[in-house]
Amino acid sequence: MADGVPAAPSLSPLQALARGLAGDMLLRILLLALVALTLAAPERLGAYPSLVDWRTVGTLLGLLILTKGIELSGWLPHLARRLVALMSSERLLALFLVLSTAALATVLTNDVALFVVVPLTLTLRDTGVPLTRLIVFEALAANAGSVLTPVGNPQNLFLWQLSHTSFAQFAWTMLPLTLLLLTPLLLLTLLSFSGRALHFPQRRAAAKTDRLQLVLSLALYLPFLVLTDMHRPLAALLVLTPLLIARRGVLMRIDWGLLLVFVLMFIDLRLLGALPTVKSLIGAIDLDIAWHLYATSILASQVISNVPAAILLAQYSPDWKVIAYGVNVGGFGFMMGSLANIIALRMTPDRRAWIVFHAYSLPFLAVAAALAWLVLRQPGA
Repeated sequence: MADGVPAAPSLSPLQALARGLAGDMLLRILLLALVALTLAAPERLGAYPSLVDWRTVGTLLGLLILTKGIELSGWLPHLARRLVALMSSERLLALFLVLSTAALATVLTNDVALFVVVPLTLTLRDTGVPLTRLIVFEALAANAGSVLTPVGNPQNLFLWQLSHTSFAQFAWTMLPLTLLLLTPLLLLTLLSFSGRALHFPQRRAAAKTDRLQLVLSLALYLPFLVLTDMHRPLAALLVLTPLLIARRGVLMRIDWGLLLVFVLMFIDLRLLGALPTVKSLIGAIDLDIAWHLYATSILASQVISNVPAAILLAQYSPDWKVIAYGVNVGGFGFMMGSLANIIALRMTPDRRAWIVFHAYSLPFLAVAAALAWLVLRQPGA
């Protein structure tokens, strides 16, 4: 291993995908669910490709390429050392990374924030920092920070368009919830990390870095995001051509299994939502009552993730604010609550990361749900 950069063998997409299928529990669950849903409605088999949001999958592919290019350039360990030199303790470092993740999530979406911060965090393994716990807190921070703006996460973008409000009005509406989520998270961070001093152990081997790969990856980030925001996913992917030509190995090292997870989630969740039993269940809930809508938004997020929950419930109620509060709070709790949770845990090498995540996220959901409902009950809210 060269100075914090794992020396993994190059894998073809098929090999990487096979490895993911063999060792990933979520993939196996989604595949089993797909089989069950197909047996329940075999006539829909031909429509499966249309159930997938290929623009989202294409955007994810581009982000995986760019972040992997940055990671494999070898420069993240250097940045990590500079950060450690500025931070006097494990607790201060944790606060910095949690706040940085939340801030990035407000402008780059929660997914992108994690693609930037988690690889950096993984380079801190030699400092003795509890990496799994820190990445879990970064996942919580990504969900909390993304609440503020319409572009922070996909459910906000959808509800913002539905609300016909301005960017500033939407952000002002979501500001109280953002503060309610970030305040206990920062307090929990202070309590969960020690005040011990940090340092990197001295290494004999010099770091191997690739300046061209770093420059290309960083330079292509902005045009990729701009084209993605303009709803031109194919053009956004074509922008990455210089990186793929100069450093073809990057494509072989991305997480192809994660792409399959997203494809399967789109198919499984949309098949589930189309079942007559599910439609009947939602119809039986009086969503005109704000508490019913709020609670249903949270619970639905736990089962089918907060993005499809927002899209589903918006068909039954025009109260976009209650839905927005519910599905954003619902991003906490179980891993399935938010796709950002899955991304963070997928990038964590610790197989028990999901246990640590739920140990913090489930109590956090209970506290956040209660506080957010108190805000919604206020006159004029």
